Amino acid sequence: MIGGFVLIVYLGHLYITAMVVVIQIFMARELFNLLRRTHEDKQLPGFRLLNWHFFFTAMLFVYGRILSQRLVNTVTPDKVLYRLVTSLIKYHMAICYSLYISGFVWFILTLKKKMYKYQFSQYAWTHMILIVVFTQSSFTVANIFEGIFWFLLPASLIVINDIFAYICGFFFGRTPLIKLSPKKTWEGFIGASITTMISAFLLANIMGRFLWLTCPREDLSTGWLQCDPGPLFKQETHALPGWISNWLPWKEISILPVQWHALCLGLFASIIAPFGGFFASGFKRAFKVKDFGDSIPGHGGITDRMDCQMVMAVFAYIYHQSFVVPQSLSVDKLLDQIITSLTFEEQQALFMKLGQMLQEKVTGS
Repeated sequence: MIGGFVLIVYLGHLYITAMVVVIQIFMARELFNLLRRTHEDKQLPGFRLLNWHFFFTAMLFVYGRILSQRLVNTVTPDKVLYRLVTSLIKYHMAICYSLYISGFVWFILTLKKKMYKYQFSQYAWTHMILIVVFTQSSFTVANIFEGIFWFLLPASLIVINDIFAYICGFFFGRTPLIKLSPKKTWEGFIGASITTMISAFLLANIMGRFLWLTCPREDLSTGWLQCDPGPLFKQETHALPGWISNWLPWKEISILPVQWHALCLGLFASIIAPFGGFFASGFKRAFKVKDFGDSIPGHGGITDRMDCQMVMAVFAYIYHQSFVVPQSLSVDKLLDQIITSLTFEEQQALFMKLGQMLQEKVTGS
């Protein structure tokens, strides 16, 4: 599995997104089955198909919003295909809403006497699954196209934290941490936190040196990327204080500015993200199941492995958008919005209006 994951990362953004979609489908299947009752389902033929109708409608809505501009950038050379894609994007929300409403009507028409409670509980459960699964995955995909770095580093930190929580807990664990997970200990929690912080700082330096990981992807192609890495990924040399350099053979150290941001990600991955695992443990106890599924032999289900990752993906996206991405709109982003949202005639009118405004400004000055 680790080898397959490394290969997918090497293949690039589109393949990683496809992996996320596959993970989504397995998670949804496990969660759909969690409250499934065979006896009731036999009396409601086609009811399970309705769950997947809502699932793929949500998928179309979420990924359509995230990848629409990149799809336009991919098909630009073909005028016919370009017009088709821009039309689909323009009516994207209407299409998704129509699909959802059709599912809603479908649900109402399939209501069956003496099955109302089960059907409405399944309807609510389906929508909760969509919120949980697609909230996490939408942020994950957004991180991927901002640069694989912002997907790979947070995901790696969760894995490192899990591994060292187990190792430190196994060798040094004495004090129970939380009743929901009796095997978790304070020693394992603290040891994993320290290790995760150190790993975040070092991994950011290693990953930040590869353009393949740091460059954002503006389309849906799979070719190699070349870009200006930006100031976050350019080395800065810092002189070590005298009391430290006296004990070391070097007097200065090279650091990537992104390493300071990595410390924030490491802090969240070690202190807050584990609560995603505690939440999942409590959830399983409530439904009296050991695992969410058996998709991974010997390890349980995909959902069991993704509990902390879901929390981490959301934080990584919000942190990146709030503290890393410039808040002002760039010229390129404005042009992308104009090309996507406006017709050719509207673009011409905008061009003429801008020309008049600039001429009036020059004349007035």
